[in-house]
Amino acid sequence: MISSFDITKLQSLLRDFYTLTHIRITVFDDSLKELLSYPEEVSDFCKIVRADKEGLSGCRQCDRNACDTALRRRGTYIYRCHAGLTEAVSPIFLGNLIVGYLLFGHVFSYPTHEKGWEVISLSCAKYSLAQDELKRCCFRMPVIPEPYIASAANLLHAVASYLCMERMILLRQNDLPLQLDQYIQSHLTQELSAETICKSLGIGKTYLYELSRQNYGCGIAAHIRRLRIAKAQKLLVEEPELPICAIAEACGFEDYNYFITVFKKQTGTTPRQFRLSPVTSYLDPAKD
Repeated sequence: MISSFDITKLQSLLRDFYTLTHIRITVFDDSLKELLSYPEEVSDFCKIVRADKEGLSGCRQCDRNACDTALRRRGTYIYRCHAGLTEAVSPIFLGNLIVGYLLFGHVFSYPTHEKGWEVISLSCAKYSLAQDELKRCCFRMPVIPEPYIASAANLLHAVASYLCMERMILLRQNDLPLQLDQYIQSHLTQELSAETICKSLGIGKTYLYELSRQNYGCGIAAHIRRLRIAKAQKLLVEEPELPICAIAEACGFEDYNYFITVFKKQTGTTPRQFRLSPVTSYLDPAKD
């Protein structure tokens, strides 16, 4: 874990989320270790599923897959879990670093209990579960419409941002992911190959790639390109008189034509068109 959480404040915030939504919320750290949930106990439905060894394994794998997807997307991800219930996960970032995840679940979102049970019974058929008891749990769960879930997911994203704004999460300054992020930021306009980074930090390429995947959701080269293009976007808007070739150089691109190619691939438009566009949306630096 590269960060520390203010558990007291965090618990209060999770309780507020539950009061507003009546949906259970959980916090994971960057290594997917569960830190805190509100309420602490899972639903009766989940207790039945997790009582089976394979069901518990399915829950853990489902959480990992969802967090990986949210990290790659750099945004909140709504999905149906392995057992057929609806969940959402939002990554928590400090700068470019992933420091944790917020996850809510386990929501029954079907038109009727009968329709939902059709899907859930098939999803859970591979586990050794008490089907009659599981069905009773399903029919006791409130039916939550999709618009409500979308609103709750938006609130989840806001909570993830609020955690950092209110300094409920602090980075540990000596950890390698933070050193990597600081090195990239300070050398963004220079040569930034995997070799130079590994030599500077004293690590191997395999470990560098793993650090990048865990913290940025993509390879190190892709992350650097996204940072550079995001910087180029900012300069194109804020420095309208600065020649595009000068912007390319200021963002670490020695080859102007390569800069044009990468910019268009990442944003869908050329730098000149981007500068002239009346509506400008910045690229997420770490999304790939």
